[in-house]
Amino acid sequence: RCHAGLECRAVSFRSGRSSLVAIVGRTFTNADDYRRATERAISGDWAHHSPDEFFENVLMSRSPNDLEQAIRELKAIAIEESANLKGESKPDELTNTAIDERHPKIVSEGADDAAQKDDSTTAETQGLLSRTRASDITEWRSFFGSLLQLDYADASAATLKFISEQFGLGSLIWLKRNGNRLENSTEFGKLKDRRVRLGIAAGDKRLVKALADGKPLELAERPKGAGADQIRKLNLFPIGIAGEVSAAIAVLDPIVSDIHKDQIVRICRSMAQQLEILRLRREVARGDTVSNAVRRFSESLKRLDNEDLWISLTQNAAEMLKAERSSLLVFDEESGQFQVKAILGTDLSLAGDQAIGERIAKYVYTTKRAIAVADISKAGLWPGTQDRHYKTPSFLSSPISVGDRVIGVMNFADRACGESFDKAALDLFEAIAPQLAVAIDRAKLKEIAGQFEQLSVTDALTGLLNRRYMVERLMEETKRSNRHGYPMSFMMLDVDEFKSYNDNFGHPAGDEALKLVGNVMRETLRGADVASRFGGEEFAILLPQTTSDEARTIAERIRANIEQAKFPHRTVTISIGVASCTAELCRDADLISAADKALYRAKRGGRNRVLAFEDKDYQHSGPKE
Repeated sequence: RCHAGLECRAVSFRSGRSSLVAIVGRTFTNADDYRRATERAISGDWAHHSPDEFFENVLMSRSPNDLEQAIRELKAIAIEESANLKGESKPDELTNTAIDERHPKIVSEGADDAAQKDDSTTAETQGLLSRTRASDITEWRSFFGSLLQLDYADASAATLKFISEQFGLGSLIWLKRNGNRLENSTEFGKLKDRRVRLGIAAGDKRLVKALADGKPLELAERPKGAGADQIRKLNLFPIGIAGEVSAAIAVLDPIVSDIHKDQIVRICRSMAQQLEILRLRREVARGDTVSNAVRRFSESLKRLDNEDLWISLTQNAAEMLKAERSSLLVFDEESGQFQVKAILGTDLSLAGDQAIGERIAKYVYTTKRAIAVADISKAGLWPGTQDRHYKTPSFLSSPISVGDRVIGVMNFADRACGESFDKAALDLFEAIAPQLAVAIDRAKLKEIAGQFEQLSVTDALTGLLNRRYMVERLMEETKRSNRHGYPMSFMMLDVDEFKSYNDNFGHPAGDEALKLVGNVMRETLRGADVASRFGGEEFAILLPQTTSDEARTIAERIRANIEQAKFPHRTVTISIGVASCTAELCRDADLISAADKALYRAKRGGRNRVLAFEDKDYQHSGPKE
């Protein structure tokens, strides 16, 4: 078992005149291992690898027994080949073993089991078994071998088509797991473009038992007003690994043969491994997509024009979600109405519309919950007025929050190419929402408070925010981190030997040096980071949704940039102390105190270095002697 959680076996044997050792495996054998691998690939130490290449040769097995079975098959092949080289005849039992083990058990075992259960097997069934063992097995093996060449969505669609063609079924649905719900993902045949709600959870005991027993779960429904003979039945075939249901196939056509049911069950069992690999790749690729999107959005915030800030923010967010129409609304508590700060994709002027936001935005604002709707006509919401000319029925609406405060609502409609807003779109928006919230909060502060009030939270010398604002924002972000489990980091910075700088070159020169330090910090930080002058030559930076390792990297970048910057009289360096939220350390006062202690240790350990609160080595970071 390697450090990545993969299991392998080493087996030695002779083939002809050669002595060989084969490594069999590179497989996950339980759910916890592949979950950990997913997390490491999305946001951990594997994130820099390409997911397609990284997981290309990684398999998923139901248990370590699969490895032992692979070893037996390998030995059987070696013995067989050795006999061929010597010109010996192969024993019948060896030949049968090799053939049986090389062929998928899905078909032959399923057919044999069913035949043993029913001694009155008809000639038609016997013909089916014969065809399955002979001609169909090539097609089945080809299908399973092709799955890993597809993405998850295409693999699910291909599976429904394959089952339909093999068993003559015309009404099938692929259900994928979302949280603890099973949701329609792909419909086939007569159910194409129809939404069928089953109302069964992925963790339903009946479904989990069906997965363990290797049987479909049969559900029955009597339509309103229908007679006793009009009950509709549905067979639900669960797909999963390690006792957890990850997807299911719903068949609404009658399945008259138990053999067919057994074979569909075995299809689901055999493809579960490939599907988990595809799901793993999809999650890693999605994490990579979100990470790149957040990085691009952060860069775009640095280039915003203050004069058109509201429009620029809305446009950047709309481009990220590929939405042709979007709006940004801010709720005015005095009037009890929404103010339209920006609207894109329509010539209509909605600034004076008192009903703006009453249809959807107010619900989102009040409940603090984002919603993504594929079709508004089926969501229990009344559509917009005809003069707005929406192209598609899908929309996304999300609150913009700073801590516990909802400061606005963003709406998106008319997604490019007619696509619907789905969970992936919602996840993408929620990834950029913290940066968006900081920018909106600042813009809102300037508008509401005016220039005079703005001065009360801004340091006059450096133009950075002051200590008062930082303490309030730190309290809000700490609550957010505790509630949602988001990472968060905080750092304290101090200019090294600043007193001697003032003494040697005068206080005006010292003020100019502090301005330059503030400018370097602004240019180095990301759009969502909050920098402030904490007092004197001391600065503080709040880094929302930032892990300890990421904070160290950012701190080191700031330290190096200031050391390399050109100051009028001499080189200026800084020392930095970093503290990050943990289960024990995530209160605002604690973070400030922890970062300050780390800063003190960094200065005492030689200055011009970065030290985290949890570090024991004073020389952890900084220039080498």
